[in-house]
Amino acid sequence: MAQLWGGRFTKETDQLVYNFNASISFDQKFYKQDIEGSIAHVLMLGKQGILTEAEMQEIVKTLKEISEEVESGKLEISDKYEDIHSFVEAELIDRLGDTGKKLHTGRSRNDQVALDMRLYTRQEVLVMDELVKDLLKAILKIMEENTDTIMPGFTHLQKAQPITLAHHMGAYFEMFKRDRSRLHDIYERMNYCPLGSGALAGTTYPLDRDYTAQLMGFYGPTLNSMDGVSDRDYLIEFLSAMSTIMMHLSRFSEEIIIWNSNEYQFVELDDAYSTGSSIMPQKKNPDIAELVRGKTGRVYGALMSLLTTMKGIPLAYNKDMQEDKELSFDAIDTVKGCLALFTGMIATMKFNKEVMSKSARHGFTNATDAADYLVNHGVPFRDAHGIVGQIVLYCIDKNIAIDDMSLEELKAISPVFEEDIFDAISMETCVNKRLTIGAPGEDAMKKVIEICKEYLK
Repeated sequence: MAQLWGGRFTKETDQLVYNFNASISFDQKFYKQDIEGSIAHVLMLGKQGILTEAEMQEIVKTLKEISEEVESGKLEISDKYEDIHSFVEAELIDRLGDTGKKLHTGRSRNDQVALDMRLYTRQEVLVMDELVKDLLKAILKIMEENTDTIMPGFTHLQKAQPITLAHHMGAYFEMFKRDRSRLHDIYERMNYCPLGSGALAGTTYPLDRDYTAQLMGFYGPTLNSMDGVSDRDYLIEFLSAMSTIMMHLSRFSEEIIIWNSNEYQFVELDDAYSTGSSIMPQKKNPDIAELVRGKTGRVYGALMSLLTTMKGIPLAYNKDMQEDKELSFDAIDTVKGCLALFTGMIATMKFNKEVMSKSARHGFTNATDAADYLVNHGVPFRDAHGIVGQIVLYCIDKNIAIDDMSLEELKAISPVFEEDIFDAISMETCVNKRLTIGAPGEDAMKKVIEICKEYLK
């Protein structure tokens, strides 16, 4: 067991204690970030004259070789080291001897791990943003193709008023657009460099923290060394943003699961994104949508875990903070997988437009418009509401839609109805006369689609 801190200790660490303490099994995930941070640190040490030019060049060259060898599989990360930092440094010392021992000058594992986690998270925020953008493109395509696809809009899972599929999809476009905005905010807030904070109180070496920050694309150094090593707010924010993304994906999945059911048949899922039953040959199950819905709890768990871990930690660094990694890595991988699969699923989904339109007609979604017709002909709204209630009961009894009634049948309930009622309550009229921005009317929808296209540019 190779430890960087052995000098102070006289007893060998018990294997169980060592294993419990070690993080190499999961923090090896950011070997690239660890080496990138070390290269920036060494370049700065050379610039400041803390290392000679020759030492700086030799260490940088060897660190790059180690990175390439791990990447190609030639060099295997060994679990005989406590963490990724120890592995990289030990490998460097093996190759360079005393020169390798100078790598850690003016640095602590506390600011090193704070930097690695920040570099890793920053990169994943950008990857996540691209995946959400791809999903938005798939949603926008459905919107553009379905400005005239009539379907019922729901409240309380009850059919409420007629809308279009474009309008329904547009609601999700807005949700995921906000998710991207949150990711952008996180990037802006987190993009400051903790390297140079030392263990908690900086260092006596004349480090140039602005230079290392600049080398790694940060806006600048963090301004308090204690906060630098003990801040995980950015990770909590990222887990929170991912939880919100998963909540949106889960709501969307829930609707697809309902729409895919025998009772609705609004959509047909591509075979690649569904499975069959082992005993029931007729089944086509929406497994991807169900798994996305299920995995949402897993991401929430990571957020709650880190919030709980951080709530009792006094300043500055404490070992509890090692718990920020495993669950965060798992959550990030889970959300990336869910976004990619979900995008593929909706891009290949077929919509049964006839079924959707028929569902809107037979759900009395034009009842409000029938009441509005009466109001426009002088009937008080409360009376109009009652009249249309009678019409709905009549239709339920006869198993017909309001549009299927004859003028005589309508007049028998209220003599105010005239021939123009049929145009007033046609699904197309009900949708297209809703023209305010954000409404489902075709003209309003097309304006919004143009705004969405502009946004994605």
